[in-house]
Amino acid sequence: MSESDVTELGRRDFLYIATGSFAAVGLSLSAWPFISQMNPDAGVQSLASVVVDLEPIEIGQSITVKWQGKPVFIRHRTPKEIEVSRSVSVLSLIDSDARNENLPGADASDENRVANPDWLVAVGICTHLGCIPVSGAGELGGWLCPCHGSIYDASGRVLKGPAPENLLVPPYVFESNSKIRIG
Repeated sequence: MSESDVTELGRRDFLYIATGSFAAVGLSLSAWPFISQMNPDAGVQSLASVVVDLEPIEIGQSITVKWQGKPVFIRHRTPKEIEVSRSVSVLSLIDSDARNENLPGADASDENRVANPDWLVAVGICTHLGCIPVSGAGELGGWLCPCHGSIYDASGRVLKGPAPENLLVPPYVFESNSKIRIG
């Protein structure tokens, strides 16, 4: 093999490596938009958590806020609602699981469903068919799902009807006495 053959071989190897590298970079750059489009958009990211001011909510009043595209009921419970909710036996409930993302695996006692006795925070989607229950229409100051008659108490626990589970308690924290952050 002569020196010119070795030089030609070195040039050829360089061209193969350079072409392969250029193709790999080009493929990576062309794939980036496809990979990037799989990220959630800004609207979804902005709903990852929501801060709610509790100050204007009167005792006995419920409001509905939107979190991750779902309605969330926030109820400022009356002393009577708290007393009645605490008197309900967990053994008499259809679902004995708290369904509280803050306390996984806890029983459905009122204390395990609320972080503060005065406030209930629950995802407002019926666990039977995904309907939105009506506030104040159920027994014990809770909710009634008009589609099939499931009744939830003021602690969001299913008391009657075909709904198999209690209303879900989303992850939330009290940032102060008058503000909560959901999510």
